[in-house]
Amino acid sequence: MGMYNKMSIEDIAIKGKKVIARVDFNVPLDSEGNITDDKRIVAALPTIKYLIKNGAKTILVSHLGRPKEGFEPKFSMKPTAVRLSELLGQEVILAKDVIGEDAKKKASELKEGQVLMLENVRFHKEETKNVPEFTKELASMAEIFVNDAFGTAHRAHSSTTGLADYLPAVAGFLIKKEIEIMGKALSNPVRPFVSILGGAKVSDKITVIENLLEKVDSLIIGGGMAYTFLKAKGYNIGTSICEDDKVDLAKEIMDKAQKKGVNLLLPAGNIIGKEFSPDTESKEVPSDSIPDGWMGMDISSDTVEEFSREIKKAKTVVWNGPMGVFEFPKFANGTKKIAEAVASSGAISIVGGGDSAAAVEQLGFADKITHISTGGGASLEFLEGKVLPGIACLMDKPDRVIMAAGNWKMNKTPKEAAAFINELKESTKDAKSEVVVGVPFVAIPAAVDASKGSNVKIAAQNVHFEESGAYTGEVSCGMLKEAGVEYVIIGHSERREYFAETNETINKKAHAVFNSGMTPIICCGETLTQREQGVTKEHVRYQIKIALIGLSKVQVQRLVIAYEPIWAIGTGKTATSEQAEEACGIIRELVEELYDKETAEKVRVLYGGSVKSSNAAELFNMPNIDGGLIGGASLKLDEYLKIVNA
Repeated sequence: MGMYNKMSIEDIAIKGKKVIARVDFNVPLDSEGNITDDKRIVAALPTIKYLIKNGAKTILVSHLGRPKEGFEPKFSMKPTAVRLSELLGQEVILAKDVIGEDAKKKASELKEGQVLMLENVRFHKEETKNVPEFTKELASMAEIFVNDAFGTAHRAHSSTTGLADYLPAVAGFLIKKEIEIMGKALSNPVRPFVSILGGAKVSDKITVIENLLEKVDSLIIGGGMAYTFLKAKGYNIGTSICEDDKVDLAKEIMDKAQKKGVNLLLPAGNIIGKEFSPDTESKEVPSDSIPDGWMGMDISSDTVEEFSREIKKAKTVVWNGPMGVFEFPKFANGTKKIAEAVASSGAISIVGGGDSAAAVEQLGFADKITHISTGGGASLEFLEGKVLPGIACLMDKPDRVIMAAGNWKMNKTPKEAAAFINELKESTKDAKSEVVVGVPFVAIPAAVDASKGSNVKIAAQNVHFEESGAYTGEVSCGMLKEAGVEYVIIGHSERREYFAETNETINKKAHAVFNSGMTPIICCGETLTQREQGVTKEHVRYQIKIALIGLSKVQVQRLVIAYEPIWAIGTGKTATSEQAEEACGIIRELVEELYDKETAEKVRVLYGGSVKSSNAAELFNMPNIDGGLIGGASLKLDEYLKIVNA
């Protein structure tokens, strides 16, 4: 995952530790030094409150404005410290300097839960130059570095990257959100993926366009930059803004889009004006009919309709830049209508900063957007595919190992099982996934024998909780363990439905499996009726809560839980990746409630329900899904291998 797989504040122990957190409190001030917009301070509150709640000694560092040299009162962090104190409901201590005696003394005296604000870090010119001596002094006050300033993550400064050379470095919640949402959209988008680009100049977005052409299904281009493309098509654009030296490049981009099968949409029509002013004479014309002496100011109503239709097809939308001269109310309609289309699309929607973000906020659509990026230049470079120094410097999470667990049910004889696994093991020598195959009881010896010397592990599909006794037709844990079984599937919906297994029975089996040295795969899931009645959460929580009674934290950390919506098993129906992620997230939240965060992170949660090669990658890339319990597709070698390698 590269830049996207970074440790966060939740992945590191902070209690009693001095934590220096880089925040972005570069807020606008009026002539009297009063804050006119505190959004950036509010945005940092989740991270700061988490640090306080979990007993950290918090040291905040930020810049404000562009001080030229040394201390300048008008750029002091005092107003931000006062406002933060109000928002937190506790005193935020303000240091008189950054690395001086006052800062170091106050940092050394901090108690758990207290917050210290250092003075403006850009009072030192060494900050922007990332001078090691300055960085060392800054780092000496703390034990952990948390970067939560996405807006400065594209800058390699002392407080954004340098601190990571001397302290363990993790992401705060703001950067974590940017990584998870924007990172996934770019690395593994839910399709169709539509990107909308606007703004004045092609030159500002060349790299963005080139990067997105490799990823998107449709690319919509509006705003001033569209006229360079329209000129490249041979249209007369009047006095519209145009980069003449980029016309050939625009032609190349359109050709490249066609070759890659990307649907590139340009305005079919425009609202034009006689001059660049808010009250100029205006009219609507087709893109190929802009008269001399007129300039494009906004997209036309028919273009709005065409763009909106394309947006409504999308499952992922990324938008950066206005569709027209948004600052002039007369020419703001295109941007507003696109904002409305994105907000109502139902897609995973990401909006970059600037006018596009302002549009969704002004129109009251912000709560319908999945994510509004907090960084202007940083979000643009992120879209360009550039490495952001303030993120690259953070510690990587250990690579997650996906489990591809096949469940053959009542299929394949011992001979067929052995033949299948002999082929499977040759093709999975270098697989990064954990490969597990659940075979019928009679096939277990043959399957285990065939799997020897490979990374293929064998699972049983059921077990009895008693060690031995008068249980005709049943199989004990001891028998399975001696046969070489490593995993046991318990609580499958078919066992619950056809053999009346209860949650209490499944709990007994879980204890028996663990006590014998094997690992249970506990299944849970709801019927279609239960989903339609809105009780999925309650039902799944109850199933797992009972199944875990009496299990230790260590046992649960080894456990595998498989969420299988009954309505999606063998029906051809599949839960959407969002539905699967939501349910798996519910399970992980419950484990955290019952045990702790560490246990919730270590327990493996699988999705099962018509998993196939066409949807495996999308499902397995969800944050709370650690692989799949695969039914019919695991019986077909080619199909199963595609899932293993998804």
